[in-house]
Amino acid sequence: MGATQVDLKGKNILITGTTSGLGRHFALTLAAAGARLAVTGRRVDRLKDLCAEIAARGGHALSLALDVTDPQSIRQTVERCEEELGPIDVLINNSGVNGAGRAIDISPEAYDELFNTNLRGAYFMSTEVAKRMMARHKADPSVSGKIINIASAAAHVLLPGLSLYNMSKAGMVMMTKALAREWARQGVSVNAINPGYIETELNSEWFHSEKGKAQIAGFLRRRLNQASDLDGALLLLCSDASAIMTGSIVDVDDGQSLLALG
Repeated sequence: MGATQVDLKGKNILITGTTSGLGRHFALTLAAAGARLAVTGRRVDRLKDLCAEIAARGGHALSLALDVTDPQSIRQTVERCEEELGPIDVLINNSGVNGAGRAIDISPEAYDELFNTNLRGAYFMSTEVAKRMMARHKADPSVSGKIINIASAAAHVLLPGLSLYNMSKAGMVMMTKALAREWARQGVSVNAINPGYIETELNSEWFHSEKGKAQIAGFLRRRLNQASDLDGALLLLCSDASAIMTGSIVDVDDGQSLLALG
């Protein structure tokens, strides 16, 4: 399922963490499918460049500064998004950090930073947007909204040296199920995608090292995934084709989770 096969025209989608990596790719993919986007993050210069690239391809995107660890920033960003784009149809919680390090070396500050970004931020982004989706559904039961959480194969497969990341992504999967259950009758669907290893700015140096190459050789198909490998699942969950999906956790990892990933 490619962007050219899915029509998202008329849908307003807010994506967190779009200054690089998967978030940036998601924005380009969804814009190509016709969605109007709010791209968000802390590096505003990168957001503006992304909006310019989307506009050059005939799409529409609005850049909004957002710090998901700050509840006030969340409220202000959601308000501005709906003021300038219109009601949010889809929220994609993509912001995240990896928090690498041995557990005995992790400081309380590092712990708080990771969980505030990966889990607390996604939780309060979801509740802020869901309130608005619920109000619209109550006024018109034919109107519904979607929330998509970008979790990880690390939600259920241990990645050595990434204890905080594992914990946060496992929490995100349970959060997905809990919110899906709670909001099922209020017009809000909540699903998650569990990607496997994909080369990004955060891990590129590692995967080009000898140890990184050895790790890849241990994967089931001896390869890294590409960001584009997530397009089918992403477009499905954003589209009306997933109308009866909620609480679903979609593994898109090339079978990596069938083996120990460390």
